[in-house]
Amino acid sequence: MDRAATEAKIAALIEPFNKKGVAISDATTFAGDLEFDSLTVMDFVAAIEDEFDIIISMNQQAEIETWGQLVDAVVKLQG
Repeated sequence: MDRAATEAKIAALIEPFNKKGVAISDATTFAGDLEFDSLTVMDFVAAIEDEFDIIISMNQQAEIETWGQLVDAVVKLQG
């Protein structure tokens, strides 16, 4: 799956978590812009893992701070 298709799928998954309706771009941060707390991050990551049948390790999660980094990581994990 290419980056655009992956990003579109993740965009659909983030809708229920994006309570403030923040406009998403590659530079959007989860902690700052979206104000995700740790529980929200865990729920969102679980939704992504289920949708794409991948595992995002805790180490990878710690390195992902922006929307663009997340999309790139999911594309890479899909092989």
